[in-house]
Amino acid sequence: MQGYQLTFFSPDDRLVHGRPLAQWLLEQVRDVGVRGATLIGADEGFGRDGRIHASHFFELSGRPQEITMALSQEEVDAVFALLADHGVDVFYALTPIEYGMSSQRGQ
Repeated sequence: MQGYQLTFFSPDDRLVHGRPLAQWLLEQVRDVGVRGATLIGADEGFGRDGRIHASHFFELSGRPQEITMALSQEEVDAVFALLADHGVDVFYALTPIEYGMSSQRGQ
């Protein structure tokens, strides 16, 4: 299938409606019918503010996170509509991809 890889990037201490953005987003996209999403915690990174965000023993907040999904165009539209409805502004990357199950490739 042809579709898109949609990845959102955010520090783990960013909140939406009192909940961590990544957890909130995972639940919301599941509820609009997205069939899968992956949350990945990074050790270190920096954002548009230029500040290094890292997970250290004494400072565990602010760790970079990625939320990644493989979606159809309709699912991409639903996710962005969801974000707009809730007033959530988050950095993303959207890349055209081919996706599916390996057992069905070439059939």
